[in-house]
Amino acid sequence: MLIPIKDNNPTWKFPYITIFFIVSNVAVFIYQLTLRMGAEKFIFSVGAIPYEITHSPFPVQLTILTSMFIHGDIFHLFGNMLSLWIFGNNIEDAVGHLRFVIFYFICGCAASFTHILFNINSAIPMVGASGAIAGILGAYLLLYPRAQVLVVIWLLFFIRTIWVPSVIVLGLWFILQIYSAGLGIGGIAWFAHIGGFAAGFVLIKFFEKNRIGSYKILK
Repeated sequence: MLIPIKDNNPTWKFPYITIFFIVSNVAVFIYQLTLRMGAEKFIFSVGAIPYEITHSPFPVQLTILTSMFIHGDIFHLFGNMLSLWIFGNNIEDAVGHLRFVIFYFICGCAASFTHILFNINSAIPMVGASGAIAGILGAYLLLYPRAQVLVVIWLLFFIRTIWVPSVIVLGLWFILQIYSAGLGIGGIAWFAHIGGFAAGFVLIKFFEKNRIGSYKILK
């Protein structure tokens, strides 16, 4: 298992939007905890349920956006926010603050629609920021393939840290999503990850600012 913990890719601007997304997700999760027994009802009301989205009129479709701020447990939240912090600040730096907001939500929507396409009659709510973050990973892979990522290698009782090129870390992650989706492993929206990653990889060149920066150096 490879667990990214940081990268060596510098930024030129303070990542206001990345931090805003992290704080927003944490705040919503804290709110979920205060609901106690009502948390499940809350998740079903704001999570993206494929069957309802495809069989109900507007505004049910807005749950595609609200679901991006909901997480199932603390591990789900922590993993997503760690990835958002490691990779999101560089993409925000590359595209600019406002464009990053638009890019983030487009990738998140692409992820949701991909999941819905393969689970059109599912009544299980899809939640989490991982679809939008997958878009960031796809963008990062294209812009910074040679950036170094510090990862924790965890194999049973063997644990160590090592710097690995992002093309390997993110490439292996994407392959794992395809493999898991192909096996039909439940509990995780694998197709959402695939759709979000593909969207980020394809769209980033339309959002990237034409300026000199660290991402130009690392290519």
